[in-house]
Amino acid sequence: MSQPLENKQPHKPATRKEMSRRQFLSYTLGGAGAFMMGGAALPMVRFAVDPLLQEKGASEYIKVVEESKLTAEPQEFSFKKLQVDGWYESEVKMKAWITKDENGVLALSPVCKHLGCTVGWNNSAAHKDQYFCPCHGAFYTKDGKQMAVARAPLDEYDVKVDNGIVYLGAIKPNTRVK
Repeated sequence: MSQPLENKQPHKPATRKEMSRRQFLSYTLGGAGAFMMGGAALPMVRFAVDPLLQEKGASEYIKVVEESKLTAEPQEFSFKKLQVDGWYESEVKMKAWITKDENGVLALSPVCKHLGCTVGWNNSAAHKDQYFCPCHGAFYTKDGKQMAVARAPLDEYDVKVDNGIVYLGAIKPNTRVK
């Protein structure tokens, strides 16, 4: 059998490793540098994230037209809306196709749901009394229901009628068609 190996060297007492001046300066300067970088980066992160944390307010309604001017035939109306992107405010020109029938006032967005082109009412000989997108041939019924090419109906605006004036709010999915 083999004999166990004996350690012939006596155990040395544990020595405590001291921190050198170079290590101390490295740790101190590294920590101070990280603290200062964090202080510089925090405002940038706050600037980027703050608009996302803001609460969305209630939809503002914009005065567009007098109700007496509306007909059963869709009409295009332009209006301006204040748009806020982060801290940048701009006035955006928008359009809506507005009609009035037995179900009330309907305001449709002119943005085609296929690829975002602008639709027009009765602007195609092949598609009488329909919204038509000249870009890719999508067309929609008077209520905004898609008939070809597009995958969804035209969006509609929130509508409020007050004292004979039509006000438009936020855009939402079409509620009249399924």
